[in-house]
Amino acid sequence: MASSNKKIEVILDDQTPNKWCVSLGEETYKRFISMANPIVHKVFGDGSLFSPMLFGKFFDPSDAFPLWEFESDVLLSHLRNSNKSTVDWHHTDEGYILKAETPGNGKNNIQVHVDKGKVVEISGPWKQQRDLKANDWKCGHWWENGYVRRLEMPEDADWKNIQAFIYNDIFLEIQIPKFQKGFDHAQGKGVA
Repeated sequence: MASSNKKIEVILDDQTPNKWCVSLGEETYKRFISMANPIVHKVFGDGSLFSPMLFGKFFDPSDAFPLWEFESDVLLSHLRNSNKSTVDWHHTDEGYILKAETPGNGKNNIQVHVDKGKVVEISGPWKQQRDLKANDWKCGHWWENGYVRRLEMPEDADWKNIQAFIYNDIFLEIQIPKFQKGFDHAQGKGVA
């Protein structure tokens, strides 16, 4: 079976930065997941990049998490031991790589935004809105209509050159290059 690889547009300036402003509290999450169908468990369940319990304790996916400050083997060890991990990341001298299984059908619903050059946001709808005119995120809870994970980028991330790919409409890969040595971040150009 051949693998399909599709590039996803990375939007460098999120025009709706407050769309995820309604937080998902731990008690609300527990109530939500207890009444959920299998699709919700796939989106927010153990091992999913979008699970509030991904990092071993409750963490609102709409908050920015400093992912790159932790070693993935340590942070996700409890999920790896139970074979539930569907997310992985690592870094090399050239950059950072995030790989995750995504809910839904990949390219048609996944969005990657960079917020002010400091946060990479991975999101998308997982459920169709009942009323097509009710497209105002302020009137509902984001977790009932979509999924999100916001990750703080390291200071050496070259955020203007982020690339995102979807493989077989399921697996997301985000490549964040590091600034090259001798690069003046403030001026955006090489230095002698």
